[in-house]
Amino acid sequence: MKFIELLRDHLDAFNQAYDGQITSSMRQAIFAMLNCRSNTERTSQWACRSCTHTADFPLSCGHRSCPQCQHNTTTEWLNKQQAKLLPVEYYMVTFTLPYELRVTAKHQSELMYQAMFSVAASVLKDFAKNSKQLGGDIGFTGVLHTHNRRRDYHPHIHFIIPAGSFNKHKKQWKKNKGKYLFNAFNLATVWRARLLAQLAKLSLKLPSSIPQKWVVDCQHVGKGLPALKYLSRYLYRGVLPDKNIVSNIDGQISFEYQSSQTNTTEIRTLPTVEFLWLVLQHVL
Repeated sequence: MKFIELLRDHLDAFNQAYDGQITSSMRQAIFAMLNCRSNTERTSQWACRSCTHTADFPLSCGHRSCPQCQHNTTTEWLNKQQAKLLPVEYYMVTFTLPYELRVTAKHQSELMYQAMFSVAASVLKDFAKNSKQLGGDIGFTGVLHTHNRRRDYHPHIHFIIPAGSFNKHKKQWKKNKGKYLFNAFNLATVWRARLLAQLAKLSLKLPSSIPQKWVVDCQHVGKGLPALKYLSRYLYRGVLPDKNIVSNIDGQISFEYQSSQTNTTEIRTLPTVEFLWLVLQHVL
């Protein structure tokens, strides 16, 4: 079952239900997906080197949210990141935006995501410089995810960090020892203070009630490659592979996902139009 087919069949109902909430980015993504590999006038020609056989194929749309595009781009990204891996242990640090700020994030997504990236990066750099184990500059790869495994709106940033730092003055690489990088509770405290200060500078309207405790997770992830593979799944090709859509019965779409609590495969079912919105709200 293909997401694009569902979108094409139910586009009018989707537009009617969510007209006021559909952004220009979403409309561009919808247009691209509906025209992906469907225009016979725009094709790529392939020829066999061993014989005279040729074949024409309609061009893909190339949109990063299209579930049938960008497979090669994902592979290329992963290969480039893998080539950068150092022979050290790696950690994944995840900064999560609290529920109370997600309405602001939806309405001011570009400003919010830029603030999240810049603040989280500054927190990590400062913790590394002040660390007895590291005491220098660190490098990392950061990826924004806007969804949880159920595909609800849940903005968070994953950082893959090698357990080592570089001291510019000594021109020396220092390897972190043990299985500990940073205290997650301390990270969360500074993350909260700095992000709220940055959002105030941007004059973004914030809710009156903001929780005191925020969530930052810091996990040891071995040599780094499994974590990179996890992050690469959602960089391109949308947030839900077609293979995860398991049924379309009586106007209800069911898809499977792996629960983070039980680590088992679970099924979520929604009316078709709500399902389309669940996926398309994550278009950047």
